[in-house]
Amino acid sequence: MTIRLYSSLALLTLIIFAACQQQSGSRKRTKARDTTHYTKEEYIDQALDSNYVNNFLQSHSSYDAYDEYIRNFYRKRDYHFAWINKDGLTEQAGNFINMMKNDAAYGIKDSSLMNPDLQRLTDTLLVSDVGLKPGDTAIPRIEMLLTAQFFAYGNKVWGGLTADSAKDLEWFIPRKKIDMESLLDSMVNKKNNAFEDDEPVNRHYIMLRQQLKKLAQIESSTKWDSIRTTQKSFKKGDSSEVIAAVKERLKAYGDLKEADTTRRFTVALDSAVRNFQLRMGLKEDGLINKGVLDALNTPIQDRIQKILLNMERLRWVPLEPTTDYILVNIPQFRMHVYDKGKLSWSCNVVVGKPGASTVIFTKDLRYVVFSPYWNVPPGILGGEVLPGLKRSGSAYLARQNMEIVGASGKVISPGSINFARYSGANFPYIVRQKPGGKNSLGKVKFLFPNEYNIYLHDTPARYLFGENKRSFSHGCIRVAEPKHLAEWLLRGDSSWTEKKIDEALNANKEKYVTIKEKVPVFIVYFTAFVDSDGRLNFRDDVYGHDKKLAASLFGK
Repeated sequence: MTIRLYSSLALLTLIIFAACQQQSGSRKRTKARDTTHYTKEEYIDQALDSNYVNNFLQSHSSYDAYDEYIRNFYRKRDYHFAWINKDGLTEQAGNFINMMKNDAAYGIKDSSLMNPDLQRLTDTLLVSDVGLKPGDTAIPRIEMLLTAQFFAYGNKVWGGLTADSAKDLEWFIPRKKIDMESLLDSMVNKKNNAFEDDEPVNRHYIMLRQQLKKLAQIESSTKWDSIRTTQKSFKKGDSSEVIAAVKERLKAYGDLKEADTTRRFTVALDSAVRNFQLRMGLKEDGLINKGVLDALNTPIQDRIQKILLNMERLRWVPLEPTTDYILVNIPQFRMHVYDKGKLSWSCNVVVGKPGASTVIFTKDLRYVVFSPYWNVPPGILGGEVLPGLKRSGSAYLARQNMEIVGASGKVISPGSINFARYSGANFPYIVRQKPGGKNSLGKVKFLFPNEYNIYLHDTPARYLFGENKRSFSHGCIRVAEPKHLAEWLLRGDSSWTEKKIDEALNANKEKYVTIKEKVPVFIVYFTAFVDSDGRLNFRDDVYGHDKKLAASLFGK
């Protein structure tokens, strides 16, 4: 068979991007699978010798984690080539190389994973300008490198950190599972498509990567100094050099649609500032103030790193569900409700304060509880309630609309208890707040039973939803539109009319309702994301999770 001669430049490009390897030990070796052939395919005529595959794997220990994947892939195609045909590299090989090349350019691929031997070969080719000839032994080697690199690349870029590492970073959502062998078989045989079309990643990962490229282009083409001013703020009608500098930056970021080099604060700039404030999680007042300038002065490289951190998190999550589900993004302080996989509506939430953080996990929502009791958790019991009971006993219970109950549910008189004997940890009774206007859970709660005792609920402290940063709770999630959520969850049950829901919300008598179909709730942590309008958003690292993840990914 005749193989097309390769120029040294083509070989150089191939080897550079085929040689990046995953650190050994990142995946447990898989068990050998059934070697029954796939349905007959139109494979490339050229084939590898099985001994060559064995020798390659024995001499490339960095691919040990993918040994069985690679062997199974070639067994099932009778060792036919996947990447090289009689005309040279296949279109799919070019697509894969381009994808790795682009990711490398924007910081996704770690250049420290380059194989030293292949790096030396690259240097030799550059000096000697020697290309490949028909029958050259480099041809099967390139074939094997591309296949091995597919698994290493996929493990890093589509899989991310190991599940144990994610849990160490306080992420308890089950990881997605990828059938890499079937994925490779599909990708190398599918015609006329870019590899990105079949990537096993959540679509939000793709959107973030697109935004990453835009930021990298801005960074490479601009050199900005910090914008400084002694003036507290600027508003429409003002004039200043600061305003001109802000316009330049907002135009580069896409918030200001038309270029404007004047010093005047225009109506268009007011709209651009508001859009920027929305994307940064700032108060949307249209003023150029300290918060806006701080966000504009944040180095682009810091923004790029934040995107990379959140792309890593998105590698862990499943592909987007096509069913109903609820998603709460902690740093965004927002809840998003999806109807059959499509965003239906969103509202503000209050999440746990630092030190009482809301946990990142997923469970199925099963119950709506109208006019709920609130059982005081041990931490609040010991820190707030018991001190109040020790001071004033029955009077404290009356003010808080609380009661004390035993294990049987029987109400116990506070006069029969010596509160001085107990702390929150050893108090043998349940203190609960009765349904009503003062109840800390408001008029309704939504239960997705979990080991963290976290749930969604109403609250009488409505003013907190107007705050810009809303981390005030003891861990549970307060919902700004609880009635809307109850109506949405019960919309499939015609007996739950709006009138009946209103009555249940104000009945002052607890009522459990089991929803007909369980709804998954995902509590997530994304500090960089693309919203439903395609805008790149950034949020503060509320709990310091970004810092911990950066230490794992970047060593800082």
